[in-house]
Amino acid sequence: MDKATQYELHLAQRMSRLGTETAFEVLNKARALERSGKNIIHLEIGEPDFDTPKNVVEAGIDALREGWTHYGPSAGLPELRQVIADEVTRSRGVKVATEDVVVVPGGKPIIFFTILALADAGDEVIYPNPGFPIYESMINYAGAQAIPIRLREEKDFGFDVDEMASLITDRTRLIILNSPQNPTGGVLGKQDFHDIAAAIGDRNIMVLSDEIYSRLVFDGEHYSIMSVPGFQERTILLDGFSKTYAMTGWRLGYGVMRPDLAAHITRLMTNSNSCTASFTQIAGIEAIRGDQSSVDRMRAATFSSPD
Repeated sequence: MDKATQYELHLAQRMSRLGTETAFEVLNKARALERSGKNIIHLEIGEPDFDTPKNVVEAGIDALREGWTHYGPSAGLPELRQVIADEVTRSRGVKVATEDVVVVPGGKPIIFFTILALADAGDEVIYPNPGFPIYESMINYAGAQAIPIRLREEKDFGFDVDEMASLITDRTRLIILNSPQNPTGGVLGKQDFHDIAAAIGDRNIMVLSDEIYSRLVFDGEHYSIMSVPGFQERTILLDGFSKTYAMTGWRLGYGVMRPDLAAHITRLMTNSNSCTASFTQIAGIEAIRGDQSSVDRMRAATFSSPD
């Protein structure tokens, strides 16, 4: 018998509950076709059609040369956390401190860590459907119950708040919101969030607000449920650098949340990734503080129709 198959692989039962993101599988096949000489138009992955802005690239290169190649704090470099806190304070109109921010390698760890930290087996998590496939995958993996809220085309891929309210039970621990939404492109407005907040009321339910596309709003302005009075302490804001600054390969994201939860999310970070790469965080500081004209150009080019 082949040594590689001599022993049967016995996986933990939880692995049967783990899904995937098929866009990456299609991407692998598409790139294999490219290597064979085929001309491929990529529609599979949420990848900006731009390179990282030059000022951000240079900041990353300088950081490598200056020795930002060692371990950093699990929650992220204090310098970047403060810059993020300042930016969220400005953009969401709420006061955010450094200890509210946890920097992670990409956006997905905030999804994973939040669900692991808040949802026990048998608890319920409401999530948008159709939506980012990792929501449902991680809910199931944690042993919680995935409760879909349907996004409706006739509502511009929003959802019926009354329908969402009907899904809330005594076992609801977390509601996941995503605006602008992936993959539909739907955007929830300010009144939508106030209606959602009213439906939740004073119940002790946390909200994971995935706002990774917050800078790619083409009509109107982005609004966050974190900005609704009384909801900052019940909101985990997920954002990052991948879409806004075309930094998908840099793996740099963050969560903003109440500091007692941030301490637990940091502990999960310590146990899984140790820390986010230091030189990418230095580049992240430049991304937020530096020239934003590249963001405006990318958004304008994405929105413009071809001649």
